[in-house]
Amino acid sequence: MSVCSMNKLYFTTLAAMSISCLSLAGCAKKDETPKGRPPALVITAPATLANIPVLIKAIGNMEASESVAIRTQISGELTKVAFREGQDVQKGAPLFQFDPRSYTAALAKAEASLSRNRTILNNARKDYERYSQLVKDGIVTQEQAEGYRTRAESAVADVAADQAAVESARTQLSFCTITAPISGRLGVLAVDRGNVVKANDTILVTINKLAPINASFTITEKDLTAVKRQMAAGRVSVTAEVPGTSGLRETGVVTFVDNSIDPATGTIRIKGSFDNSKKLLWPGQFVNLSITMAVLNNAVVVPSQAVQTGQNGQFVFVVTKDGTAEIRPVGTGPVSQGVTVVEKGLQAGEQVVIDGQMRVIPGGKVEIKQPEKPGSPAPAAKTDQPGAAGK
Repeated sequence: MSVCSMNKLYFTTLAAMSISCLSLAGCAKKDETPKGRPPALVITAPATLANIPVLIKAIGNMEASESVAIRTQISGELTKVAFREGQDVQKGAPLFQFDPRSYTAALAKAEASLSRNRTILNNARKDYERYSQLVKDGIVTQEQAEGYRTRAESAVADVAADQAAVESARTQLSFCTITAPISGRLGVLAVDRGNVVKANDTILVTINKLAPINASFTITEKDLTAVKRQMAAGRVSVTAEVPGTSGLRETGVVTFVDNSIDPATGTIRIKGSFDNSKKLLWPGQFVNLSITMAVLNNAVVVPSQAVQTGQNGQFVFVVTKDGTAEIRPVGTGPVSQGVTVVEKGLQAGEQVVIDGQMRVIPGGKVEIKQPEKPGSPAPAAKTDQPGAAGK
């Protein structure tokens, strides 16, 4: 056989083998069964019926219903502090004592001057009465009697001035003892005993009245009309809750609505009053406030985490009876205590996905798993070693 014939036979055999391999590979791919997408693991919850309050929510700041900064009205040495910092005091309780000696001496001097001028006044009046009689008898002239009348009137003015001086000195002496002007809780003591304090120069301590206590917050002008309507019908309740706590709630009433709306923000200032008998609320504390305007009876609600937001608005994933996920556009209403009112698009009893939405494909299969209970033990690790379970 010639070389040319051998080369031709070689290439023909090689081509046949290549076509055979490609055919086998194509058949192998054709015989493979494509794997389907596994169902998405989700947690669901049913849509239920509930009575949901319609709330106006705001963040507010607590304020003492009364607050007094104690200052001294006299200058002198602070000789006594009659309280402990943070103590509750009643109105009229003694707080501070200043050295009274100079003020006691000033009062004694004023009282002595008053006594002297009262004696002068009595003598001047007697002289005038005597000279008035002598004028009638023709013994002295009218001019002489008028001189004694002038002396008596001058003595009256001196006595009045001395009485004012005595009252002023007595008042200054009373300022040596400072008592609580209101009932409340004392703050930090700013000046210790033994220091010399100038009048009206330093705040000695502050008293805040904690019960009742006020909350100051703002609402939008859109909500003002509803609040005024509620106030006209009766008392409007407001609830205060301390952020980051559970169960720390106090209920009070709206007591003040400002007389103008802030044009820069479109809001208006409102105050609520709380009894605060348990001292749960504190001045300066930030709280979450809510005003109950109405109650939606038998509203369809779902856990708030079930509601998603897409390009076309809000929606939920509904799990159908055949185990597939259906995307359902919904119209939502108020949110209260972790649930959202669904005003349209959902019926009570339908199962909605509350966890695992990122794995769900509309129309795809889902597998419902039970939510993990808090504090439940972790599942035991699996092992492939034979006999490991018996050890």
